[in-house]
Amino acid sequence: MSSVVLPATELPSGPAHPAILALRTYLRAVTEQLDIGLESCTIDHDTSVSAYVALDTRHPEYPDRDLALLWDERHGWAAAIESHSGEELIVLRYLAGDTITPPPSTVAGFIAALHADDHTLGQPHPPHLRPAGPLDDLTRLLHRVTLKADPARQ
Repeated sequence: MSSVVLPATELPSGPAHPAILALRTYLRAVTEQLDIGLESCTIDHDTSVSAYVALDTRHPEYPDRDLALLWDERHGWAAAIESHSGEELIVLRYLAGDTITPPPSTVAGFIAALHADDHTLGQPHPPHLRPAGPLDDLTRLLHRVTLKADPARQ
């Protein structure tokens, strides 16, 4: 099965799974915390579901490389830089924690800590928070965090 990667502002043709809609809502809350827009995100709708968030900042140790946030349903958030060859991204740190869906303010704090060379948030190796699984389970996880971020949706 080929991967379907689309800007977070677009949905694939046909009905979108509620997990994808919930991920868009979560990404919107995260990007608002980072003062960037949802248009800086892409979502990979394949299994495992993942997202890419282009950041407007650069890491102090890599000023000539673009900085991005990566999210996937197994490991949660990671900060990465673009490689010079345009191939795979180079992961700098994983947020870790106990969930793939930390509050958006925690994700913003992770990026602030990364810029400050503060290693108290994150770890160098991917955490194993959950296996890629049924989209209904992912939907429930994402709804929990989006409801906390936006109580008006409850």
